[in-house]
Amino acid sequence: MENKRKSGNLFTKTLAILLLAAGSSAIIIPFIYMVGTSLKSVDQIRRDPIGLIPMSVTKVDIDGKEKPLYKVSIDGKIVEWALIKKQPDQMGLFAAPGDEDDIRLLPLNNDNIVEYLDVHWENYPLALTTVPFFKYLANTLLVTFIGMAGMLFSCSLVAYGLSRFKARGLNILFLVLLSTIMLPRQVTLIPLYVFFQRIGWVDTLLPLIVPQFFANAYNVFLLRQFFMTIPLAMDDAGKIDGANSLQRLWYIILPQSRHALVAVSIFHFLYAWNDFYEPLIFLHTRTKWTMAVGLQTFNAMYSVNTHLIMAASLMMVLPTLILFFLSQKVFTQGIVMSGVKE
Repeated sequence: MENKRKSGNLFTKTLAILLLAAGSSAIIIPFIYMVGTSLKSVDQIRRDPIGLIPMSVTKVDIDGKEKPLYKVSIDGKIVEWALIKKQPDQMGLFAAPGDEDDIRLLPLNNDNIVEYLDVHWENYPLALTTVPFFKYLANTLLVTFIGMAGMLFSCSLVAYGLSRFKARGLNILFLVLLSTIMLPRQVTLIPLYVFFQRIGWVDTLLPLIVPQFFANAYNVFLLRQFFMTIPLAMDDAGKIDGANSLQRLWYIILPQSRHALVAVSIFHFLYAWNDFYEPLIFLHTRTKWTMAVGLQTFNAMYSVNTHLIMAASLMMVLPTLILFFLSQKVFTQGIVMSGVKE
């Protein structure tokens, strides 16, 4: 019985590892492709668009012209000869480097072309200077971090009120707040646009920042759940020491809610950093675009320059990856601890 239980556990763990590996591959392979393509030359993208490693064709000088080098079989030996001219039926005229008079008609196989590692780092500065990238970056940072401060301020206050105080109808109010999660953003788009237009905020960053100072249901829910795990006895101790409600929030609740605050901050960062919908609606002037809108326009303008598009995309993705790897432990703990207790 014990052996069967151990075998079952081993099978379950192995199956879980295989599923996780498959899921990781589905995410990592496109990312590796993006990194590899961002370092390729235009010639390689046209010749080998699905290759992961940036390579270039080795060329040699034949009669004053550069010709690609191929691996061909001559008298049973594999040698490297230059392709002078393609011929019908997958054949080609090849010449030996250094001996241009020795020309032979041989089978042409593009898989046998001689390549070398050729990393094009210049794609990155070229991609960043083709569009006002740093202006887009500054706009995105303003929207992200000022909005994050507003979100933390407003959501903490609302979650504190919903978790530490008792009042008639408070639970109903909480349910009404939660129901707004199911409301699609498209439903409120026209009223919001008309409102912001009348107060002169359209084509400014304010419609993307100011609403964050009015709590959103999702982050309030996460913080409320975490605040409820903190013993009420600590509030009572604060009251005995003469602390008012805001002082108890600032000195007792928030210092113990670091994991939850980091979790909602990361959620907001990812949302604001990648948001394309609202900046596209509210921002009309090119110099006021965020990176998500600017990158989409870059894609439309330079669709043939895949290497530049991938370089710009990688620059946009990089901050989110760095943020997650630096804070993944605190982020995971915040998510887990926010959902374990009603």
